[in-house]
Amino acid sequence: MLLGSVLLASVPTGPARADEDHDRARAAVASGQVLPLRKVLEALERQQPAGQPAPQVLEVELEERRGRWHYEIKLLQPDGRVTKLRLDARTAEPLRDSRER
Repeated sequence: MLLGSVLLASVPTGPARADEDHDRARAAVASGQVLPLRKVLEALERQQPAGQPAPQVLEVELEERRGRWHYEIKLLQPDGRVTKLRLDARTAEPLRDSRER
């Protein structure tokens, strides 16, 4: 199941900065700028082809760059590869060149 263990983190640069980042992320979710992580993972799970094993979520980061929020999700694929997927945090749509090998 895709909704395996998940680590949600901001860019850690120290305790005070981490608290500020978490507060900004919570405010972005509350204001509708960012989808809650649960909804993003549910959208990914719906996109999984039927009958295929789902990748395991290893790590999730919510980041803001140039005024745009995005989720970066690290996945362990059933064949053992680790991939990264970048999604628009407001729509859960993949960003261009979002999959890394």
